Amino acid sequence: MTLSQRSRRPKRLLHVTTTDISLVLLLGAQLRAFAAAGYDVVTASAPGPWVNRLREWGVGHHPLRYATRAFAPSQDARALLELRTLFRRLQPDVVHTHNPKPGLYGRVAARRARVPVVVNTVHGLYAADDDPWVKRAVVYASERLAATCSDAELVQNPEDLEVLRRLRVPADRLHLLGNGIDLTRFDPERLGTSRRAEVRVRLGIRADDVVCGVVGRLVWAKGYREVYEAARRLRDVDSSVRFVVVGPYDSKRDALTPEDVARAEREGRVIHLGLRDDMEELFSAFDVFVLASHREGFPRAAMEAAAMALPVIATDVRGGRQVVDDGITGRLVPVRQPSALAAAVTELAADAELRRRMGAAGRAKALREFDEQRVIHRTLRIYDHLLGQAGDKAHVE
Repeated sequence: MTLSQRSRRPKRLLHVTTTDISLVLLLGAQLRAFAAAGYDVVTASAPGPWVNRLREWGVGHHPLRYATRAFAPSQDARALLELRTLFRRLQPDVVHTHNPKPGLYGRVAARRARVPVVVNTVHGLYAADDDPWVKRAVVYASERLAATCSDAELVQNPEDLEVLRRLRVPADRLHLLGNGIDLTRFDPERLGTSRRAEVRVRLGIRADDVVCGVVGRLVWAKGYREVYEAARRLRDVDSSVRFVVVGPYDSKRDALTPEDVARAEREGRVIHLGLRDDMEELFSAFDVFVLASHREGFPRAAMEAAAMALPVIATDVRGGRQVVDDGITGRLVPVRQPSALAAAVTELAADAELRRRMGAAGRAKALREFDEQRVIHRTLRIYDHLLGQAGDKAHVE
C-alpha cells in the first residue's frame, strides 16, 4: 500500500490484548467510541467466546495462536513473530498494546513492522516496590526496553508514572491516563430498593444480612485466602455477614480449584456466582465491597462499587489507594492480614449510617475521578497528536 492510499482510507487502529474477554469487558466502551470517532477499529488476541460480542459491535478480530497468560517464553517469542507478520499484513496506522505480556512483545513487534504510531497502556506494572529485587529488576528492565519502541505510554496509575520516570522513560512519552467506568450504568439511582430486594431473594440472602461483595478472577493473588479466612472468623461472631464472590476460574498457576471454592463455602458464609454480566444489579444487593488483592493496577470493580455508593474495603496497595480515601469512602487494610480485613468488615457491618456516609462519599469521588469518557477523550487526543506527527515525518521523508 502506498502512502497516498494509506492516507485516503480511515485510520486503522489495532488493539492487542492476551484474551478476548479483556477486549470486551475492559476496553469495549473505548473500542466503540474510537469507531464512532471514525477509526477503522480491529483487535487481536487469543480467540474465545467473547469474539462474537466484538463482531456484534462491528469490530474486527484477528485470532492469535501463541498469545497466552501463562509463563511461556517460547510461546511469547512465537507471539512476537506472529504479531509482526499480522502488523505487516494489516498495515495499521496505530497499534495500541495492553500489558503485561502483549505490551512487551507487542511494542517490539510493532516497531519492527514499521507501524507509524505505537501506543501502550500501562494497566499496572507487574512489580511493586515491596517485591523481591530480582522480580523488580526483570520487570522494570523489560518495561524500559519495550518503552523505547513506543510513541506514548498511557499510564493508568500515578504511582506507576513515578516508577517509569525513575526508570528514565522519556518524559514526552509518558501520559497519565487514569481509569474510568460507565457512570450511567453504575448509578444507584437507576435501581430502586425493589430491585435490591429481588436480587437478594434470588441469591437466598435475608433482608437483614450484611453482604460483602468480592469481584475478581479466582486466583490467590486477588486475596481470596484472606477473604475466606475473614469469612471463617466472622461465621461464629456475626451470623448476619455474608460474602458473595463474583468471578471466573482461571488458568494461571495460582488459580483456585473447585475444591478450594467448595471448602470456602463449607467453612464460611460464602457464595460463589461465577462470571456474571449483571454487575450493576449485583452491586445493588451488596452492602460493602471488598478488594483484598496483593497487587492491582487501577481496579475497575472497586471503581464500579464506589460509583454504586458502596463503601470499599481495599488492601493498602497501588490501586486500592487510588480508589479508597481511608476513613472517608471506605477502609484501607494491610495486605495479607485477614484479621485486619475481618475487623474492617465487622466495623462496617455494625454501622449502617457509616456505610451510608462512606458510600455517598465514594459515589461523589467516582463522579469526580472515574468517568470513562475522560479516558476516551484523552486517548483520542493522543492518537490525533501522534498521527499528525507521523504524517509530518512521512512527508518530510
